[in-house]
Amino acid sequence: MTSTIAALPYDYELPENLNQLALVIIDMQRDFMEPGGFGAALGNDVTRLQAIVPTLKNLLEVCRTYHLPIFHTIECHKPDLSDCPSAKLKRGRGSLTIGDEGGMGRILVQGEPGNGIISELQPLPSEVLIPKPGKGAFYNTIFAAELQKRGITHLLIAGVTTEVCVQTTMREANDRGYECLLIEDCTESYFPAFKQATLEMVRAQGGIVGWTAPAIAVIEGLAQAVRVAV
Repeated sequence: MTSTIAALPYDYELPENLNQLALVIIDMQRDFMEPGGFGAALGNDVTRLQAIVPTLKNLLEVCRTYHLPIFHTIECHKPDLSDCPSAKLKRGRGSLTIGDEGGMGRILVQGEPGNGIISELQPLPSEVLIPKPGKGAFYNTIFAAELQKRGITHLLIAGVTTEVCVQTTMREANDRGYECLLIEDCTESYFPAFKQATLEMVRAQGGIVGWTAPAIAVIEGLAQAVRVAV
């Protein structure tokens, strides 16, 4: 019997072996989430992003209970910015830019205080941390190799921001053949309309990029799958 998650545009089928399903948490780092960070310096309301933390923390704990593979990404660059293309480095005129000194150290530089994942979602030693210099998790990272090594076929995707790093990662994963579900209340944008548009885009045309569902549906689907497996 195939277990499913109630999702849009139709039910998302879980793999028979839950070890082939991974939770991917995108860029829940202090510079995007907390006052004094890069996101706030750009004039954004970071409380919008903070609102998803309790739901995402609960989902993370559930996935840990079921021993699902878990991946965390952080967007970051080397201290000398040699891995940051000029097209990215030049963005944000009139505000702080990548490498500048901000309220929590240098902006988007690996190892700086602001580049760390928020305390509520700290990775466990058994979980995989993926530093990424681009918006998507596959570009110039170990992500693809780590997924292949573990035999992952299905991805539950969460994190920020919905329309940028989350959507980019989901589209990259779809092109590589992964079955992707975006968790609606575990992702957020500084701009409500951008989040809503992304949700609609990824599930349009029969799920052209993937599925979307709220966290409660994911949790219920996982519980069903575990009961079936027993």
